[in-house]
Amino acid sequence: MEGSKKPRLLEEVRRRLRVKHYSLRTETIYIGWIKRFILTNGKRHPRDMGAPDLERFLSTLAVQGQVASSTQNQALSALLFLYREVLGIDLPWMENVVRAKRPRRLPTVLSREEVQALLAQLDGRPWLLVSLLYGTGMRLMECLRLRVKDVDFARNEITVRDGKGGKDRRTVLPKSLVEPLQREVERARLLHADDLLAGFGAVWLPHALARKYPAAPRDFGWQYVFPAVHRTVDPRDGVERRHHFDDGMLSRALKSARLRAGINKPLSAHTLRHSFATHMIEAGYDIRTVQELLGHKDVATTQIYTHVLNRGAGGVMSPLDRCAETPAAYLAAIMSEAGKPAGFRFAVEAAAA
Repeated sequence: MEGSKKPRLLEEVRRRLRVKHYSLRTETIYIGWIKRFILTNGKRHPRDMGAPDLERFLSTLAVQGQVASSTQNQALSALLFLYREVLGIDLPWMENVVRAKRPRRLPTVLSREEVQALLAQLDGRPWLLVSLLYGTGMRLMECLRLRVKDVDFARNEITVRDGKGGKDRRTVLPKSLVEPLQREVERARLLHADDLLAGFGAVWLPHALARKYPAAPRDFGWQYVFPAVHRTVDPRDGVERRHHFDDGMLSRALKSARLRAGINKPLSAHTLRHSFATHMIEAGYDIRTVQELLGHKDVATTQIYTHVLNRGAGGVMSPLDRCAETPAAYLAAIMSEAGKPAGFRFAVEAAAA
């Protein structure tokens, strides 16, 4: 009978992900890796494959694909979820996987002047979002998913709910953003009122809160501070509702602003978080305070920003610059050399003058 048909594999993966309250972004990523794993192995069913096939797939990513360690770990997490949570197969630890190397890299940080130049090229909601990312140290999705009830204008605080690792924390609300953010909240209020009149206005709530508190989805306090321009159909349940501002639009606005500002460093929303942390430590704030504001589980994660305390490569003087006679001696030696092109000698003479 039609009703007794077993769900297809990917449908069952989606169902299990939603039962365990994984985000829609994680669901999309996991489904993508599972599809790639199946196609790479000639469309064989994962139940007919095992640890050697996973080891070969993950090793190929590292050796031939040369992916970053975080990408390989992401693929591993997706496949372990498939086998453990969906197929009920507990795979042994895969000792033969070639692990992608995790190089230690310092984060890209903008100077204060570069932040000012970037903000000068933005306006409207992108300006407010970028200002909030830099001024609070929030992650991109933490900022976009911010609810009205979690902004405390009286105490200049923002409560970040369900951050990385499922943790809540508080961070600072910059005083310079209080008035613009209040205007944004009022804009969200008017938009929500229009949705209610149109028979909509119920926002998505995590962890089955909508069933526990039936009135909460339509309560203004639960609405997004940065709602989307249009309502869309939620792929999780097929209900038309208003989501939050699109992260892709913000990424495009950032890229365009970076080019207009003449900033040559690679720039993403997370760069603003790095800049927040670095500038806080530069200003003399305790590393534990910065750790709490960022929501890091371990202070060792926050310590990567202490490279500014050592002044860095730009804060030391080269021994060459301590030799006052070196430039003159160097120029004299060059001028005495024969056979140099006239243009070169002219440039050296000009430099010496």
